Amino acid sequence: MAKYRSKLPQLAGKLFLSDGGIETSLVFLDGIELPYFAAFDLLKSAEGRESLRKYYVPYLELAKSRGIGFILESPTWRSSPDWGEKLGYSAANIKDINRKAIDLMVELRSKYESERSPMVISGCIGPRGDGYDPGKIMGPEEAERYHSLQAGVFSQTEADMVSAMTMTNVNEAIGLARAAGASGMPVVISFTVETDGKLPTGQPLKEAVEQVDGATGGAPAYF
Repeated sequence: MAKYRSKLPQLAGKLFLSDGGIETSLVFLDGIELPYFAAFDLLKSAEGRESLRKYYVPYLELAKSRGIGFILESPTWRSSPDWGEKLGYSAANIKDINRKAIDLMVELRSKYESERSPMVISGCIGPRGDGYDPGKIMGPEEAERYHSLQAGVFSQTEADMVSAMTMTNVNEAIGLARAAGASGMPVVISFTVETDGKLPTGQPLKEAVEQVDGATGGAPAYF
């Protein structure tokens, strides 16, 4: 059973930390090869899972030592159907690897969470395409169908919420928010922005946030 799904503690105003870019750290700091920047692929081996643990532990220890909350983002940014297919994963394999990712987050939380440091488990979902180039933009309905696989799996685990990372366009953010809502999951949307503060589509961030809120009835818990 999810611990915080019905009441996310970070909404109460307490300071929460997050990790610092898992794929970038694993590749450029740890020298681990990640095909398609897919950290989830490490979950298939004991060695890979240990590499993931080693990545998270310093952040967890920091949060606990300072009495600060933490958002445990699962290493599932790329574990959606299209990216999984590139790595030889079937739809059933992708569902299983998403569940295993949350199981790892539960394991870590059980070791490091304290009363002063609540740790929220977030199922991370990335874009269908590139995180910096909108490419072919789906309609909201297609995006909802596509992202429903991960959102649905997360809803059946101890994940407390869903985080949509590096969304490049409003349509995909709307569809993903709807998919999370249909699965009963709180959702957080994070857009990619260029140096001018606009999305890769050229849309101002404020306008994008307002459009997602308007199309989803204010579904995202925050942006």
